[in-house]
Amino acid sequence: MKLTGADIICECLIEQGVDTVFGYPGGAALNTYDALYKYSDRITHILTAHEQGASHAADGYARSTGKTGVVITTSGPGATNIVTGIATANIDSIPIVAITGNVNTDQLGRDSFQEVDIVNIVKPITKGSYLVKDVTDLAPTIRKAFALANSGRKGPVLVDVPKDVTAAAAEYTPVSPEAPRTEGLKNPDCIKRIAELIRNSKRPMIYAGGGIISSEACEEFKRFAELIDAPVCCSLMGLGCIPASHPLCIGNIGMHGGYETGMVTAECDLIIACGARFSDRVAGDREKFGEQAKIVQCDIDKNEINKNVAVDEYALGDVKAFLTALLDELEQQNHSEWLAKIEVWKHKFDSAALPESEYPLPEEIIDAVNKIKADDDIIATDVGQHQMWVAQNGKFEIERTLLTSGGMGTMGFGTGASIGAQVANPDKRVFLFTGDGSFHMNLNELVTMKSYGLPIIILIMNNTVLGMVRQWQKLFYGNRFSQTDPHRATDFVKLAEAFGVTGMRITKSEEIESTLKKAVELNTTVVIDCRINPDDNVLPMIPPGKTVNEIVTEM
Repeated sequence: MKLTGADIICECLIEQGVDTVFGYPGGAALNTYDALYKYSDRITHILTAHEQGASHAADGYARSTGKTGVVITTSGPGATNIVTGIATANIDSIPIVAITGNVNTDQLGRDSFQEVDIVNIVKPITKGSYLVKDVTDLAPTIRKAFALANSGRKGPVLVDVPKDVTAAAAEYTPVSPEAPRTEGLKNPDCIKRIAELIRNSKRPMIYAGGGIISSEACEEFKRFAELIDAPVCCSLMGLGCIPASHPLCIGNIGMHGGYETGMVTAECDLIIACGARFSDRVAGDREKFGEQAKIVQCDIDKNEINKNVAVDEYALGDVKAFLTALLDELEQQNHSEWLAKIEVWKHKFDSAALPESEYPLPEEIIDAVNKIKADDDIIATDVGQHQMWVAQNGKFEIERTLLTSGGMGTMGFGTGASIGAQVANPDKRVFLFTGDGSFHMNLNELVTMKSYGLPIIILIMNNTVLGMVRQWQKLFYGNRFSQTDPHRATDFVKLAEAFGVTGMRITKSEEIESTLKKAVELNTTVVIDCRINPDDNVLPMIPPGKTVNEIVTEM
């Protein structure tokens, strides 16, 4: 059948199993949006307040479901406004497809109104970016984009479609979507050598990353950890790959990980990194990271092998295939003495009670959410102190229940991500932890939450300062608080009401439980202004480029 390019875009989306897209219309995308009007019974379009919010929503949709998120924008500023969202998805290996409009093909390169070369702008932060100049190439390019976004190390792909291409007609033949490409091990001979390292280890540890979740390998991973009887330290992206309540789960690793995860890293004799990339926030001093141990890395991306930390053995391929092979190769291991030692480290600071404060404590608020939420409810975060408090104190029993910007550290990510997660999971509750600094960046998306009746509970850890940067100024810049005390007078309760949503406030500890309970019962968008102490710090903290020997436990 002969269809316009705009109709072909919609048909290809349906072909790929897409039923929800996020975006914002504009001149160069009008034909596509006209087609979306006709296809509205099969494709739901969520209109955000800003294109950046749409890109983060597509990302949150993907993170919470494992499906590919889709964002659609117009040309020029519409396209450039999603660059931050694309970069965020790219570094965290999240599959999204961005479809942008552009000026007519005969106007390209002429500095036409709202023209920008988005294809070349995003090349360094996508797996692929394509300009479609002929309508006959449109369907194959979109199909290629979806296949690429989901193959190997997942990530974002952009397809730029000039307006005249969406208006032109071409023959369209439906094609079944390409099945996800399963990646085996490129070097299966490594398994016996790695198994022998595990057998010879007295003090192994597993460094668990987001690749485990991305490859849908959480069940195999849990069985593997139990089989080799090794403690699991999770990266920020890996939290939830093993239940937080599991006795082998030690917690978050890295700069703001617990004392115990730092000591495990320093005292182990074998590190097995599964779908993790040894980022600077984890490795610190890369020359000294695990220097006493043998290091094994499994990664699907050959560029990550030996990139940040030199390893003794590696497996190149999908972590699910790696774990399955080791499960078949190994017999039950026992490291009870090692685990008993770790148990002591876990409780080293138990006697250090939470500080007395006239303010509610962040830990108390997070603990109250842990108690009120279901295991499969979703927590999204922005970036800053609140993000690290959530990583330290949140209880994630199931994968894909923590949505956070790991590698890019994108303030403002959380509002869009929580929208995408709530749209994708209407039967679950989404909680957004944010700071007053992060929330100010994309608070405009409250209008989206209200418009679509999304029952997201937003907890603003409001200390009236830019807390994480201010904490670094305390530690490393002699308390010179340059531009981190902005003296903003925003009343978040009144702000919420102005957007037509419910606003609440927590000013003392005894208000936490009742306020949260009321917010959940309302089953609507609720903004809770949590007034915390400007001098609350995220501890422990390993300074950048340092080791656990220089850990900061009090300030």
